[in-house]
Amino acid sequence: MERLVPYIIVVAAAFVAGAFSDELNILKSPQSVTFRDGSWPVPGERIPDLVSLTMGFSIEEDLPWPGLGAGNLFDRPRATVLVTVKGVEKLSLPKDGKSYLVEDVVPFSLDSVANSIHAIFSEETPVVLQLAPSEERVYMVGKANAVFEDLSVTLRQLRNRLSQDNSVLNSLPLNSLNRNNEVDLLFLSELQVLRDISALLLRHKHLAKDHSPDLYSLELSGLEEIAKRYGEDSLQFKDASQILSDSLKQFADEMSNIYSGNAMVYILTVKSFDTPLVRKSRSILESPQISNPGSPFNLAYGYNYNYAVVFNIVLWLMIGLAIAVIVISYNLWNMDPGYDSIIYRMTNQKIRMD
Repeated sequence: MERLVPYIIVVAAAFVAGAFSDELNILKSPQSVTFRDGSWPVPGERIPDLVSLTMGFSIEEDLPWPGLGAGNLFDRPRATVLVTVKGVEKLSLPKDGKSYLVEDVVPFSLDSVANSIHAIFSEETPVVLQLAPSEERVYMVGKANAVFEDLSVTLRQLRNRLSQDNSVLNSLPLNSLNRNNEVDLLFLSELQVLRDISALLLRHKHLAKDHSPDLYSLELSGLEEIAKRYGEDSLQFKDASQILSDSLKQFADEMSNIYSGNAMVYILTVKSFDTPLVRKSRSILESPQISNPGSPFNLAYGYNYNYAVVFNIVLWLMIGLAIAVIVISYNLWNMDPGYDSIIYRMTNQKIRMD
Protein backbone atom coordinates (compact mmCIF):
# COMPACT_ATOMS: atom_id res chain seq x y z
CA MET A 1 0.00 0.00 0.00
CA GLU A 2 2.84 2.40 0.82
CA ARG A 3 4.35 1.81 -2.61
CA LEU A 4 1.08 2.88 -4.25
CA VAL A 5 0.95 6.25 -2.46
CA PRO A 6 3.40 8.06 -4.82
CA TYR A 7 1.51 6.79 -7.85
CA ILE A 8 -1.79 7.94 -6.40
CA ILE A 9 -0.33 11.40 -5.79
CA VAL A 10 0.98 11.59 -9.35
CA VAL A 11 -2.37 10.53 -10.79
CA ALA A 12 -4.23 13.04 -8.62
CA ALA A 13 -1.86 15.84 -9.65
CA ALA A 14 -2.33 14.97 -13.30
CA PHE A 15 -6.09 14.96 -12.84
CA VAL A 16 -6.05 18.40 -11.22
CA ALA A 17 -3.75 19.78 -13.91
CA GLY A 18 -6.08 18.41 -16.58
CA ALA A 19 -9.09 20.02 -14.97
CA PHE A 20 -7.39 23.45 -15.17
CA SER A 21 -5.60 23.01 -18.52
CA ASP A 22 -7.63 25.61 -20.45
CA GLU A 23 -6.40 29.18 -20.35
CA LEU A 24 -7.78 32.70 -20.58
CA ASN A 25 -5.25 35.19 -21.96
CA ILE A 26 -5.70 38.95 -21.77
CA LEU A 27 -3.73 40.38 -24.66
CA LYS A 28 -4.99 43.96 -24.46
CA SER A 29 -6.67 45.90 -21.66
CA PRO A 30 -7.13 49.64 -21.09
CA GLN A 31 -5.96 51.41 -17.96
CA SER A 32 -9.53 51.58 -16.65
CA VAL A 33 -9.63 47.77 -16.22
CA THR A 34 -7.33 46.23 -13.63
CA PHE A 35 -6.33 42.56 -13.42
CA ARG A 36 -4.28 41.26 -10.51
CA ASP A 37 -1.38 38.85 -10.75
CA GLY A 38 -2.18 35.50 -9.20
CA SER A 39 -2.99 31.86 -9.82
CA TRP A 40 -6.77 32.08 -9.42
CA PRO A 41 -8.67 29.84 -11.86
CA VAL A 42 -11.56 31.46 -13.68
CA PRO A 43 -14.90 29.59 -13.51
CA GLY A 44 -15.71 28.67 -17.09
CA GLU A 45 -19.44 29.29 -16.79
CA ARG A 46 -18.83 32.80 -15.39
CA ILE A 47 -16.84 34.14 -18.33
CA PRO A 48 -19.88 36.11 -19.66
CA ASP A 49 -20.22 37.74 -16.22
CA LEU A 50 -16.53 38.65 -16.30
CA VAL A 51 -17.01 40.31 -19.68
CA SER A 52 -20.05 42.18 -18.37
CA LEU A 53 -18.17 43.51 -15.36
CA THR A 54 -15.22 44.73 -17.42
CA MET A 55 -17.66 46.55 -19.71
CA GLY A 56 -19.31 48.26 -16.76
CA PHE A 57 -22.58 46.28 -16.73
CA SER A 58 -24.15 44.79 -13.65
CA ILE A 59 -24.66 41.05 -13.19
CA GLU A 60 -27.35 39.15 -11.32
CA GLU A 61 -24.97 37.15 -9.12
CA ASP A 62 -21.72 38.33 -7.58
CA LEU A 63 -18.49 37.01 -9.10
CA PRO A 64 -16.15 35.96 -6.25
CA TRP A 65 -13.02 35.97 -8.41
CA PRO A 66 -10.11 38.01 -6.97
CA GLY A 67 -8.34 38.42 -10.30
CA LEU A 68 -10.46 41.38 -11.37
CA GLY A 69 -9.65 44.59 -9.52
CA ALA A 70 -11.72 47.72 -9.09
CA GLY A 71 -11.42 50.02 -12.09
CA ASN A 72 -12.69 53.38 -13.22
CA LEU A 73 -16.46 53.15 -13.58
CA PHE A 74 -16.58 56.35 -15.66
CA ASP A 75 -14.08 55.16 -18.27
CA ARG A 76 -15.03 51.74 -19.59
CA PRO A 77 -13.67 49.93 -22.69
CA ARG A 78 -15.18 51.02 -25.97
CA ALA A 79 -14.79 47.50 -27.38
CA THR A 80 -14.48 43.96 -26.07
CA VAL A 81 -13.12 41.13 -28.20
CA LEU A 82 -13.35 37.49 -27.09
CA VAL A 83 -11.74 34.90 -29.38
CA THR A 84 -12.31 31.27 -28.38
CA VAL A 85 -9.84 28.80 -29.89
CA LYS A 86 -10.90 25.17 -29.70
CA GLY A 87 -8.63 22.17 -29.86
CA VAL A 88 -5.58 23.49 -27.99
CA GLU A 89 -4.79 24.09 -24.33
CA LYS A 90 -2.27 26.90 -24.80
CA LEU A 91 -0.84 29.09 -27.54
CA SER A 92 2.47 30.92 -27.70
CA LEU A 93 1.00 34.34 -26.98
CA PRO A 94 2.86 37.44 -25.70
CA LYS A 95 4.12 37.20 -22.13
CA ASP A 96 3.37 40.84 -21.29
CA GLY A 97 -0.35 40.10 -20.93
CA LYS A 98 -1.93 38.25 -18.03
CA SER A 99 -3.21 34.69 -18.24
CA TYR A 100 -5.38 32.61 -15.93
CA LEU A 101 -6.32 28.96 -15.91
CA VAL A 102 -9.97 28.13 -16.55
CA GLU A 103 -11.91 25.43 -14.73
CA ASP A 104 -14.92 23.51 -16.04
CA VAL A 105 -15.33 25.23 -19.41
CA VAL A 106 -18.86 24.65 -20.68
CA PRO A 107 -20.43 26.04 -23.87
CA PHE A 108 -21.50 29.64 -23.30
CA SER A 109 -22.61 32.69 -25.25
CA LEU A 110 -22.43 36.44 -24.73
CA ASP A 111 -26.11 36.99 -25.45
CA SER A 112 -26.62 38.54 -22.02
CA VAL A 113 -23.89 41.10 -22.74
CA ALA A 114 -25.39 41.82 -26.16
CA ASN A 115 -28.83 42.36 -24.60
CA SER A 116 -27.35 44.81 -22.10
CA ILE A 117 -25.69 46.78 -24.87
CA HIS A 118 -28.85 47.05 -26.94
CA ALA A 119 -31.00 47.88 -23.91
CA ILE A 120 -28.79 50.79 -22.83
CA PHE A 121 -27.54 52.05 -26.21
CA SER A 122 -30.58 51.31 -28.36
CA GLU A 123 -30.58 54.76 -29.99
CA GLU A 124 -26.94 54.59 -31.10
CA THR A 125 -25.04 52.23 -33.42
CA PRO A 126 -23.32 49.53 -31.34
CA VAL A 127 -21.61 46.69 -33.21
CA VAL A 128 -22.32 43.30 -31.64
CA LEU A 129 -20.80 40.58 -33.77
CA GLN A 130 -20.90 36.92 -32.76
CA LEU A 131 -19.57 34.23 -35.08
CA ALA A 132 -19.40 30.49 -34.45
CA PRO A 133 -18.74 27.52 -36.74
CA SER A 134 -22.33 26.31 -36.51
CA GLU A 135 -24.07 29.66 -36.76
CA GLU A 136 -23.34 33.27 -37.55
CA ARG A 137 -25.13 36.03 -35.66
CA VAL A 138 -24.36 39.62 -36.53
CA TYR A 139 -26.35 42.03 -34.37
CA MET A 140 -25.97 45.58 -35.59
CA VAL A 141 -28.01 48.74 -35.51
CA GLY A 142 -28.33 51.49 -38.08
CA LYS A 143 -25.25 52.27 -40.16
CA ALA A 144 -23.36 49.23 -38.90
CA ASN A 145 -25.57 46.94 -40.99
CA ALA A 146 -24.31 48.43 -44.23
CA VAL A 147 -20.70 48.23 -43.08
CA PHE A 148 -20.60 44.52 -42.25
CA GLU A 149 -22.97 43.20 -44.87
CA ASP A 150 -20.01 42.32 -47.10
CA LEU A 151 -18.32 40.25 -44.38
CA SER A 152 -17.89 36.64 -45.50
CA VAL A 153 -19.25 34.32 -42.83
CA THR A 154 -20.58 31.20 -44.55
CA LEU A 155 -18.30 28.47 -45.89
CA ARG A 156 -19.30 29.21 -49.47
CA GLN A 157 -18.54 32.90 -49.10
CA LEU A 158 -15.21 32.15 -47.43
CA ARG A 159 -14.10 29.84 -50.24
CA ASN A 160 -14.76 32.62 -52.73
CA ARG A 161 -12.99 35.10 -50.49
CA LEU A 162 -9.85 32.95 -50.28
CA SER A 163 -9.65 32.81 -54.05
CA GLN A 164 -9.22 36.59 -54.30
CA ASP A 165 -5.85 38.24 -54.72
CA ASN A 166 -5.84 40.02 -51.34
CA SER A 167 -6.65 36.93 -49.27
CA VAL A 168 -4.54 35.50 -46.47
CA LEU A 169 -3.28 32.74 -48.77
CA ASN A 170 -0.97 35.28 -50.41
CA SER A 171 0.39 36.75 -47.18
CA LEU A 172 0.71 33.89 -44.67
CA PRO A 173 3.53 31.33 -44.63
CA LEU A 174 1.54 28.14 -45.19
CA ASN A 175 4.57 25.84 -44.68
CA SER A 176 3.11 22.33 -44.38
CA LEU A 177 -0.51 23.40 -44.87
CA ASN A 178 -2.14 22.63 -48.20
CA ARG A 179 -4.53 25.13 -49.73
CA ASN A 180 -6.25 22.34 -51.67
CA ASN A 181 -7.19 20.46 -48.50
CA GLU A 182 -10.67 21.10 -47.11
CA VAL A 183 -9.55 21.01 -43.46
CA ASP A 184 -6.70 23.44 -44.09
CA LEU A 185 -9.01 25.80 -45.95
CA LEU A 186 -11.40 25.84 -42.99
CA PHE A 187 -8.56 26.92 -40.72
CA LEU A 188 -7.36 29.58 -43.17
CA SER A 189 -10.89 30.90 -43.68
CA GLU A 190 -11.15 31.71 -39.98
CA LEU A 191 -7.94 33.73 -40.23
CA GLN A 192 -9.49 35.50 -43.20
CA VAL A 193 -12.46 36.53 -41.03
CA LEU A 194 -10.09 38.10 -38.50
CA ARG A 195 -8.32 39.99 -41.27
CA ASP A 196 -11.59 41.23 -42.82
CA ILE A 197 -13.05 42.45 -39.52
CA SER A 198 -10.08 44.67 -38.76
CA ALA A 199 -9.95 45.85 -42.40
CA LEU A 200 -13.62 46.88 -42.34
CA LEU A 201 -13.16 48.78 -39.09
CA LEU A 202 -10.12 50.56 -40.50
CA ARG A 203 -12.22 51.78 -43.42
CA HIS A 204 -15.11 52.82 -41.15
CA LYS A 205 -13.44 54.30 -38.10
CA HIS A 206 -16.58 56.21 -37.15
CA LEU A 207 -17.93 53.01 -35.60
CA ALA A 208 -15.06 53.05 -33.10
CA LYS A 209 -15.53 56.70 -32.17
CA ASP A 210 -19.16 56.66 -31.03
CA HIS A 211 -20.25 56.47 -27.40
CA SER A 212 -21.69 52.95 -27.53
CA PRO A 213 -19.46 49.95 -26.68
CA ASP A 214 -18.88 47.25 -29.28
CA LEU A 215 -18.70 43.49 -28.73
CA TYR A 216 -16.94 40.88 -30.86
CA SER A 217 -17.25 37.18 -29.98
CA LEU A 218 -15.50 34.78 -32.35
CA GLU A 219 -15.16 31.01 -32.02
CA LEU A 220 -12.43 29.33 -34.05
CA SER A 221 -12.51 25.56 -34.57
CA GLY A 222 -10.17 25.16 -37.53
CA LEU A 223 -7.21 24.20 -35.33
CA GLU A 224 -9.31 21.48 -33.70
CA GLU A 225 -10.14 20.00 -37.10
CA ILE A 226 -6.45 19.99 -38.06
CA ALA A 227 -5.63 18.13 -34.83
CA LYS A 228 -8.28 15.53 -35.64
CA ARG A 229 -7.04 15.11 -39.20
CA TYR A 230 -3.26 15.11 -38.75
CA GLY A 231 -2.77 14.63 -35.00
CA GLU A 232 -1.36 16.98 -32.37
CA ASP A 233 2.21 15.80 -32.97
CA SER A 234 2.07 16.48 -36.69
CA LEU A 235 3.96 19.22 -38.49
CA GLN A 236 0.67 20.63 -39.81
CA PHE A 237 -0.68 21.16 -36.30
CA LYS A 238 2.53 22.87 -35.14
CA ASP A 239 2.58 25.17 -38.16
CA ALA A 240 -1.10 25.99 -37.78
CA SER A 241 -0.64 26.79 -34.07
CA GLN A 242 2.21 29.18 -34.85
CA ILE A 243 0.30 30.85 -37.69
CA LEU A 244 -2.76 31.26 -35.46
CA SER A 245 -0.68 32.74 -32.63
CA ASP A 246 0.88 35.31 -34.96
CA SER A 247 -2.51 36.16 -36.48
CA LEU A 248 -4.09 36.67 -33.06
CA LYS A 249 -1.25 38.98 -32.00
CA GLN A 250 -1.71 41.05 -35.13
CA PHE A 251 -5.50 41.08 -34.73
CA ALA A 252 -5.23 42.22 -31.10
CA ASP A 253 -2.83 45.02 -32.04
CA GLU A 254 -5.07 46.21 -34.85
CA MET A 255 -8.21 46.22 -32.71
CA SER A 256 -6.42 48.09 -29.95
CA ASN A 257 -5.13 50.70 -32.39
CA ILE A 258 -8.55 51.14 -33.99
CA TYR A 259 -10.12 51.90 -30.61
CA SER A 260 -7.18 54.09 -29.50
CA GLY A 261 -5.98 51.63 -26.88
CA ASN A 262 -9.39 51.42 -25.19
CA ALA A 263 -10.26 47.83 -26.12
CA MET A 264 -10.30 44.56 -24.20
CA VAL A 265 -8.98 41.52 -26.09
CA TYR A 266 -9.42 38.05 -24.56
CA ILE A 267 -8.08 34.83 -26.04
CA LEU A 268 -9.68 31.69 -24.58
CA THR A 269 -8.00 28.40 -25.48
CA VAL A 270 -10.18 25.34 -24.89
CA LYS A 271 -9.12 21.77 -25.44
CA SER A 272 -12.75 20.65 -25.42
CA PHE A 273 -15.93 21.90 -23.84
CA ASP A 274 -17.23 19.95 -20.88
CA THR A 275 -20.79 18.73 -21.00
CA PRO A 276 -22.35 19.38 -17.60
CA LEU A 277 -23.87 16.31 -15.99
CA VAL A 278 -27.00 16.86 -13.93
CA ARG A 279 -27.90 14.25 -11.36
CA LYS A 280 -31.63 14.12 -10.89
CA SER A 281 -32.89 12.71 -7.59
CA ARG A 282 -35.99 12.74 -5.43
CA SER A 283 -35.94 12.79 -1.66
CA ILE A 284 -38.06 10.26 0.22
CA LEU A 285 -38.76 12.99 2.80
CA GLU A 286 -40.28 15.30 0.19
CA SER A 287 -43.52 16.83 1.33
CA PRO A 288 -46.54 15.85 -0.77
CA GLN A 289 -47.88 19.39 -0.47
CA ILE A 290 -47.35 21.34 -3.66
CA SER A 291 -45.54 24.61 -2.95
CA ASN A 292 -46.43 26.06 -6.35
CA PRO A 293 -50.02 25.15 -7.27
CA GLY A 294 -49.51 26.41 -10.83
CA SER A 295 -46.83 23.79 -11.51
CA PRO A 296 -47.79 20.11 -11.81
CA PHE A 297 -44.20 19.04 -11.09
CA ASN A 298 -44.04 20.39 -7.53
CA LEU A 299 -41.43 22.99 -8.48
CA ALA A 300 -40.67 25.96 -6.28
CA TYR A 301 -41.18 29.50 -7.45
CA GLY A 302 -38.37 30.94 -9.52
CA TYR A 303 -35.99 32.93 -7.35
CA ASN A 304 -35.43 36.50 -8.40
CA TYR A 305 -32.01 37.93 -7.54
CA ASN A 306 -33.62 41.34 -6.99
CA TYR A 307 -35.82 39.95 -4.22
CA ALA A 308 -33.46 41.05 -1.41
CA VAL A 309 -33.21 44.56 -2.83
CA VAL A 310 -36.96 45.00 -3.25
CA PHE A 311 -37.60 43.51 0.19
CA ASN A 312 -35.26 45.98 1.90
CA ILE A 313 -36.73 48.93 0.00
CA VAL A 314 -40.30 48.03 0.98
CA LEU A 315 -39.37 47.14 4.57
CA TRP A 316 -37.53 50.37 5.42
CA LEU A 317 -40.03 52.50 3.52
CA MET A 318 -42.89 51.06 5.59
CA ILE A 319 -40.92 51.51 8.82
CA GLY A 320 -40.18 55.14 7.89
CA LEU A 321 -43.83 55.84 7.05
CA ALA A 322 -44.99 54.24 10.31
CA ILE A 323 -42.58 56.38 12.37
CA ALA A 324 -43.69 59.51 10.47
CA VAL A 325 -47.38 58.79 11.15
CA ILE A 326 -46.68 58.24 14.87
CA VAL A 327 -44.69 61.48 15.22
CA ILE A 328 -47.25 63.55 13.31
CA SER A 329 -50.15 62.09 15.30
CA TYR A 330 -48.38 62.78 18.62
CA ASN A 331 -47.69 66.41 17.71
CA LEU A 332 -51.26 66.98 16.53
CA TRP A 333 -52.68 65.51 19.74
CA ASN A 334 -50.51 67.71 21.99
CA MET A 335 -50.78 70.90 19.94
CA ASP A 336 -51.62 74.14 21.89
CA PRO A 337 -54.43 76.06 20.14
CA GLY A 338 -53.19 79.35 21.58
CA TYR A 339 -50.05 79.24 19.48
CA ASP A 340 -51.76 78.21 16.27
CA SER A 341 -53.62 80.09 13.54
CA ILE A 342 -56.15 82.86 13.91
CA ILE A 343 -59.01 80.38 13.77
CA TYR A 344 -58.13 79.11 17.24
CA ARG A 345 -57.26 82.56 18.58
CA MET A 346 -60.74 83.88 17.68
CA THR A 347 -62.19 81.50 20.22
CA ASN A 348 -60.51 83.52 23.02
CA GLN A 349 -63.10 85.04 25.43
CA LYS A 350 -61.37 88.42 25.52
CA ILE A 351 -61.42 88.82 21.74
CA ARG A 352 -65.13 88.01 21.56
CA MET A 353 -65.95 90.63 24.24
CA ASP A 354 -64.03 93.35 22.36
